[in-house]
Amino acid sequence: MFKAIVIEKDDAGYRAGLKDVDESTLPPGDVTVRVAYSTVNYKDGLALTGKAPVVRKFPLHAGIDFAGTVEASEDPRFQPGDAVLLNGFGVGETHSGGLAQKARVKADWLLPLPAGLTARQAMALGTAGYTAMLCVMALERHGVAPGSGDVLVTGANGGVGTVAIALLSRLGHRVVASTGRTNEADFLKGLGAAEVIAREELSAPGKPLGKERWVGVVDSVGSHTLANACATTRYGGTVAACGLAQGMDFPGNVAPFILRGITLCGIDSVMANMATRRAAWDRLAQDLDLAKLDLLTQEVTLEGALQTGNDILAGKVRGRVVVNVNA
Repeated sequence: MFKAIVIEKDDAGYRAGLKDVDESTLPPGDVTVRVAYSTVNYKDGLALTGKAPVVRKFPLHAGIDFAGTVEASEDPRFQPGDAVLLNGFGVGETHSGGLAQKARVKADWLLPLPAGLTARQAMALGTAGYTAMLCVMALERHGVAPGSGDVLVTGANGGVGTVAIALLSRLGHRVVASTGRTNEADFLKGLGAAEVIAREELSAPGKPLGKERWVGVVDSVGSHTLANACATTRYGGTVAACGLAQGMDFPGNVAPFILRGITLCGIDSVMANMATRRAAWDRLAQDLDLAKLDLLTQEVTLEGALQTGNDILAGKVRGRVVVNVNA
């Protein structure tokens, strides 16, 4: 028997709860992992609360991420005792996931834990941190270099935002952080933000074009915030869009694209190929100041993860939450 957060949906409704389960509840897969740590991302919050149709198979063990140790493997690429991690591939959506003490998955979905990261640090990053790195890599591919201009990070107090600030500042960029919690300005500046602006500057309906302000953007908010970020991006700049905290709509227009030649890059973390994943995780191990990771991370138990799901949607969570599934 082991503990797992189980999501169920039936005539009694949608619910998530901590349960004792056995291995018969695990789905088919090549590799069984003894999970050490998981995390609570924004998507996990949606899944745990049922606020969006993230989970599409019931019952299901929650959790889109995990890191741990291989317990059994039918695939020669992994041996018992190997340290591994997983993000995405429908885990926690259509395949039981990592908010549990055990997981069974396809070997093709697993990555060896990068050198230089512990399992706890990997999950302190989780999908949010990995997505932030994908955004940074997209900006780099499109020529956003240190010294070329300010980089805006929206949703700055969230998981993607805090890691993006720490990464970009360490790489030499001047970072402007947009947040609804300007009382956290000192915290954001401690991560590396040079300037903090109120989210209200970007979150209301705006003009087709605004004053050119930044050469790059990491946006986890969507909706009017994303539209306004595009409208105020400098000529030839790049916007990396990875989230929808404000909404899935994009109430913008073509003016920034055809008059200023900006690029809008969509960032998908779920189905990214393994080469891209390895590159992102290796960059995280190399480029992130792990002391700053400690500053933006809090730890909870599996039981605590249930409340965290509500808190993250309510905007009450600062930075990252790592889940010690065995505490």
